[in-house]
Amino acid sequence: MSFEGLTLTRLATNRTVRVSGGIIAAIAVVAIVAPLLSPNHYMAVNFEAVLQPPGLAGLHLFGTDDLGRDQFVRTMMGVRVTLVVAIVASIVSLVIGVIYGAVAGYVGGRVDAVMMRFVDTLYAMPFIFFVILLTVIFERNFVLIFVAIGAINWLDMARIVRGQTLSLKERPFLEAARLTGVPTMAIIRRHIAPNLIGIVIVYVTLTIPQAILVESFLSFLGLGIQEPETSLGSLVDLGVDHMESSPWMLIIPGGLLAVILLCFNFLGDGLRDVFDARQSR
Repeated sequence: MSFEGLTLTRLATNRTVRVSGGIIAAIAVVAIVAPLLSPNHYMAVNFEAVLQPPGLAGLHLFGTDDLGRDQFVRTMMGVRVTLVVAIVASIVSLVIGVIYGAVAGYVGGRVDAVMMRFVDTLYAMPFIFFVILLTVIFERNFVLIFVAIGAINWLDMARIVRGQTLSLKERPFLEAARLTGVPTMAIIRRHIAPNLIGIVIVYVTLTIPQAILVESFLSFLGLGIQEPETSLGSLVDLGVDHMESSPWMLIIPGGLLAVILLCFNFLGDGLRDVFDARQSR
């Protein structure tokens, strides 16, 4: 069986991938569909239903917040925002990190040294200082979150891709491509990038939880998603203020955030086993 066929077989039979991927997909579908079907709008204020506990009254399945807004719809909207921010930021870091790391690893020499020193310089910059600086320049919006998270995540991706590229560049098929006069960027696009797909996919699934945590942390500090918009981090922040009188405001978004993070981590572990070509069944 070819490597591609073996990979598809492992994807279909790996229980960790199926279960964790299924849970993530189910949460995403509910987050997309539920706000469209619910009679309650996530911005609608109802002072007659302030801090109402979870139940069927008024169809407030997750209760209401201190302004009487439906927590179920707001939580689902928060899942939407959190997943979009994390996935888009991960895609940004993927594109930048793969190109940067592949070029640095393949070209080598002084180019590699200069490029990696630039990465080291960015690593030395305090993250919170960087975010505050972006807040002053761009104000608080989704673009800021994408830029801030993507600007941090691509550094790790670049290092991993560079290391893998260094191990690939001495392979016979790459030497043959160089001897036949194939341009450098064509070699990177046709030969190096396809051989990095497995590890890149695995690493992306492991960086999405990191991006989710960063977004939640920024929203918790008040530097991320702002009212009346919402995210899981901002919901947790609000829940902390009412954890004694209305514990569901903290338990529900916090528990959902934990489930999403665990599922992405399990998905990454499962994909690592699937794409490990050295394993056989």
